[in-house]
Amino acid sequence: MQLAIVGLARSGKTTVFDALTGGHIPTGTYGADAGLHVGAFKVPDDRLDRLGALFKPKKLVHADVHYVDCPGGLVWRGAGRGGGPGPQIQAALDRSDALVHVVRAFRSESVPHPEGSVDPHRDIEALNLEMAFADLGVVEKRLERLDTAVRSARAGEREVGEHELALLRRVKEGLEAEKPLHAQSLTGEDLRSLANYNFLTAKPLLIILNIDEEDVSRAGALEEEIRRRSGPQTAVAAVCGSLERELVDLSPEEAAEFRADLGLGEPAAARVSRLCFDLLGLVSFFTGNEDEWRAWTVPRGSLAVKAAGKVHSDMERGFIRAEVIRWDELLELGSLAEARKRGVLRGEGKGYEVQDGDVLHILFNV
Repeated sequence: MQLAIVGLARSGKTTVFDALTGGHIPTGTYGADAGLHVGAFKVPDDRLDRLGALFKPKKLVHADVHYVDCPGGLVWRGAGRGGGPGPQIQAALDRSDALVHVVRAFRSESVPHPEGSVDPHRDIEALNLEMAFADLGVVEKRLERLDTAVRSARAGEREVGEHELALLRRVKEGLEAEKPLHAQSLTGEDLRSLANYNFLTAKPLLIILNIDEEDVSRAGALEEEIRRRSGPQTAVAAVCGSLERELVDLSPEEAAEFRADLGLGEPAAARVSRLCFDLLGLVSFFTGNEDEWRAWTVPRGSLAVKAAGKVHSDMERGFIRAEVIRWDELLELGSLAEARKRGVLRGEGKGYEVQDGDVLHILFNV
């Protein structure tokens, strides 16, 4: 899973990036044309830890989240009209499964806001508008090329092109009305037709309110205020980026003690990754042997044969069946052999929908 971190200049994006990845990137180290910061976070999973404690493999591999910290500022202003992000940034945005929008909600005399007082709602709308401009630029370029192609196409090809033209014109009308794609009346078939465009306003969005330390106690209320005014496919988390970044450098024991004293709850990195799993509709399954136990992520509703392909393409190609057991049942029984002996290990075919927390033993032949 790859998430692109975006936001206005001086919103604390890089501070939040460091808090989420355990990095130490100095803030303010790039402009809109500079390189990207990339980092990863191993997603905590107590289920995998407990399976590892039981089976004692040589290696335990948690699922990970990859973050890309994109340059700040209104980098999309005038997209499609000579502006927009550079190729490197655009490629990172296209590859991302979701966007993480860091919004300034902290007060600081050293960070003056270009519009005056701190206003998260205004900043959210500003970046939403920039992303709509970016998508509108893509639509306009495609419409210009497609219109020419359709007029010169044969009858059968013209019908397909006309359908795409009509769909893109509807999308363009919505974007010009400042309505993101995920808020437009698009069918599942429409969205599948548009998938290759990687429209920014069609991507799930996690809004991170970068708050002051003194506002930690009312983080829930601040989140709810933003959530009420947010559209579909949007989640909200209030995070004190500066404090979370400081805690990254402490030992787990020291950090836990500070969290308890400050009422912070779980680390921001763990909470954000969990929110993104929910936002993207992902579930985790586990595989294991004496060498390695590993967590894998797939979209909810994925079939066993596709989950097998996540582990290795040969497993999907030569899939025979999957032996399945819930992680807690396996933990209670102590081994796959005991589960098989008691008839708890189920044999499932290609059409089985993998459930969160399943342990899969995949049988295949190539």
